[in-house]
Amino acid sequence: MKKTIALIAHDGKKADMVAFVKDHIEYFRNATIVATGTTGSYIRQTGLDVELKLSGPMGGDAQIAALAAEGKVDGIIFFRDPLGKHAHEPDIQMLMRISDLYNVPLATNPATGSLIIEGLFD
Repeated sequence: MKKTIALIAHDGKKADMVAFVKDHIEYFRNATIVATGTTGSYIRQTGLDVELKLSGPMGGDAQIAALAAEGKVDGIIFFRDPLGKHAHEPDIQMLMRISDLYNVPLATNPATGSLIIEGLFD
């Protein structure tokens, strides 16, 4: 069964997310990818098919949290900018709470992202 991975990246981390996806492209080719709007549009440039949700500040984080709550996401990789201010911080905290509540793996940096990918696909 195909695994579903959700990808999110703050503006200052989008280039890191694209590089991460390229570094793990073989895994992602065998996954269903759902992403927040802007992040997903960047990831599509790698040639992968991506289901786009709204951008994070417009509700995309909440949409992905809902998928996690419904058991429709196997892992979330969310490259956060720990130094930036984010108007949608309540949505970010809710996403993290939902991932904890429903035991959905959540990575917030490339090191833990790699562990999630390897754990789900190896």
